[in-house]
Amino acid sequence: MRLPTRSRDWRLMGRTARLVLSVPGYALLAGAVAVAALSLFVFSLNAPLVGFAVTGALPLGDRVALLVRQFPFLGPAFTPLQGVLLVGVAALTGVDVAMATYHFREHGVSLRQGGTGAAGVVLGTLGAGCAACGSAVLVGLLSLLGVSTSLLFLPLDGLEFALGALVVLTLSVFWLADGMRGGRIKGCPVDV
Repeated sequence: MRLPTRSRDWRLMGRTARLVLSVPGYALLAGAVAVAALSLFVFSLNAPLVGFAVTGALPLGDRVALLVRQFPFLGPAFTPLQGVLLVGVAALTGVDVAMATYHFREHGVSLRQGGTGAAGVVLGTLGAGCAACGSAVLVGLLSLLGVSTSLLFLPLDGLEFALGALVVLTLSVFWLADGMRGGRIKGCPVDV
C-alpha cells in the first residue's frame, strides 16, 4: 500500500481531482455531497434546535436564518479552526465521492474494491463534534474492545477526529487517483 510521500503523488491527486471535477455532473455531485456532509455534521450537533427550526411556530425567514447560523463562519457555533476543518472534511468528502463514482462508472470497479471512502466519512462524522460528542461516540464504540474513557481528555478537544478524517479522505483520494492512472483498474489497495 503506497502513501502519498512525493510531490508527484500530490500533483497526481490534484490533477485527477481536477479532471474528474471538470465534468459538470461530477462537479455537481461533489458539491451536493459536500453540502450534505457539512449539513449533516453541523445539524447533528444541535438536533433539538434544528427540530425546533423545522417544526416550530416561526416565520420561514427566521427558520432559515436559524438553520444557516449553524454553519461554520456564519454563526458562533465553531471556532475558525473548527470551521476550516469541517469545511475541509466536507469538501474532501465531496471530492472523494465524485472520484469514487467516476472510478466505479468509468472503470467498472466494484464497491468491494474501494471501501476507504466510507471510513473517511465515518471519521468525518465523528470529527464534526467536539470532544464531548465525537469522543463519547468513539468511547462507546471502543469500550467494546476495552479502551478506557481516557479518550475524553483529548489534547485538541476532539479535533483529532476531524484531522483523522482528513488523513483517511486524503489517502482515499490518493488511492483512487493512483488506481485511475493510465487506465489501470486497481481500486483501493486496502482489502475490505
